[in-house]
Amino acid sequence: MDDTEIRDDTARLHGGDTLVISRWLPGPAERIWRYLTDADLRRLWLADGVMVPRAGAPLELIWRNDGLSSPGDPRPEGFAEEQRMTSRVIAFDPPHRLVIAWGATGEVAFDLLPRGDRVLLRITHSGLGDPAPRSMIAAGWHSHLDILRARLDGGAAPSFWGHWAALRAEYDRQFSG
Repeated sequence: MDDTEIRDDTARLHGGDTLVISRWLPGPAERIWRYLTDADLRRLWLADGVMVPRAGAPLELIWRNDGLSSPGDPRPEGFAEEQRMTSRVIAFDPPHRLVIAWGATGEVAFDLLPRGDRVLLRITHSGLGDPAPRSMIAAGWHSHLDILRARLDGGAAPSFWGHWAALRAEYDRQFSG
């Protein structure tokens, strides 16, 4: 698929252990880059955690998805109020590419591809482990990206947990068939 052709916002599974999801976002790329690398902006859509701007730097990501949810949108059973992941920056090429180690075996690449006044943000999450959480991970990326797009557009962001639960059910169906 050409970089300019994104038919929908759905995550796709490649090779059984890699998810790819993309979003067209209002540019410029430098603006999107700040939302990836600045903890104060990143916590508005994904996770907190100060990032040292260089490859090899340690990074701790801190998710507080309740803060991305509306009152009355409860956290599903089995999820902690806060989730932390010790990580490191693998590649740091502003404002084009950021790669982060993800858990013990995975990594997530954020690629920014400017096209006019828009930017295609492509997220490639590779090294997925156990097949069971693939729908959870896909729904998570999808939900977080929908919140990012709403923030960048100046619109109302979906409430995280309810949006995530609906998307997880869709991804369960997609990945089981």
